[in-house]
Amino acid sequence: MDEHGVAEHRRAAVAGLSGRVIEVGAGNGRMFAHYPATVTEVVAVEPERHLRAAAVDAATSVPVTVVEGLAEALPGGDGEFDAAVTALVLCSVPSQDAALAEIRRVLRPGGELRFFEHVMAPSPGAMRRVQRIVDATLWPPLMGGCHTGRDTAAAIARAGFTIEAISRFTFPATGPVGPAGPHILGRAVRSALPEAHPVRTA
Repeated sequence: MDEHGVAEHRRAAVAGLSGRVIEVGAGNGRMFAHYPATVTEVVAVEPERHLRAAAVDAATSVPVTVVEGLAEALPGGDGEFDAAVTALVLCSVPSQDAALAEIRRVLRPGGELRFFEHVMAPSPGAMRRVQRIVDATLWPPLMGGCHTGRDTAAAIARAGFTIEAISRFTFPATGPVGPAGPHILGRAVRSALPEAHPVRTA
């Protein structure tokens, strides 16, 4: 997937970041090489032992510490990080609300959430029906708990973030579109109060 365009989206997701970053669900460390030099440290959280081992060996452009942890119980103090990153992760957490509440907790006020996720189809119709069917049947057990039809942008806003930029696209850009085809990529800012905010587009 990285060779067919995902790497470009990963790079765009973290462009311009600085300071201390927490990456939630770091997997095997595919994001590490894309962090800009202005990032002083990445704390990469991954619950799965084999993926953590692979992440330790992944190429990095900045200092990275790989740690065990869950999205719903992040290893960090309140307001400890300048930014958080999720990449193809919020589809598979048991509770988006719980994960996003934790991300918000460990971010300083005004800290950024950068996200690159596959999501619910943008318009009602056949694809949303397909997503509902696969999410209720074989997709989650076969794909590590992944759900194709989550409205992740709404969950981010509901968690107390202001989405300042978001792009919506289909991946891959050409060829057959599967239930995990609709994607979003963007940035959100932690608000001062834990209340829902509108989704802005840019």
